[in-house]
Amino acid sequence: MQSLVFVLVGLGVGALSGLIGIGGGVFLVPIFVFAFGMTQQQAQGTSLAILVPPIGLLAALQYYRQGHVDVRIAALICAGFFFGGLAGAKLAVGLPNEVLRRVFGCALTLIGLRMAFLK
Repeated sequence: MQSLVFVLVGLGVGALSGLIGIGGGVFLVPIFVFAFGMTQQQAQGTSLAILVPPIGLLAALQYYRQGHVDVRIAALICAGFFFGGLAGAKLAVGLPNEVLRRVFGCALTLIGLRMAFLK
């Protein structure tokens, strides 16, 4: 039964990610923390582990077919993300759970406010 719940969460988050073009971690991390009782580090680690296979490939292909993907920019950011993700993970695993959770929440709040109210 729990496996079905995880598949349904994946379907919902995948649909939202494809719809609004953001990584699933924005949705998954809070779900993991609040619905499944994970620590912030467990939630973030599990969310990052989901990225290992080419999760967004089919969604990105739909955007690419419509001419909405700059492959050069995506490849360059991927290269930076590879090493930046390692640096960020090393920092995150050393922070207390509560501090990391607040950093995550503040980041989401600031991004949300910027997207909603500023040009």
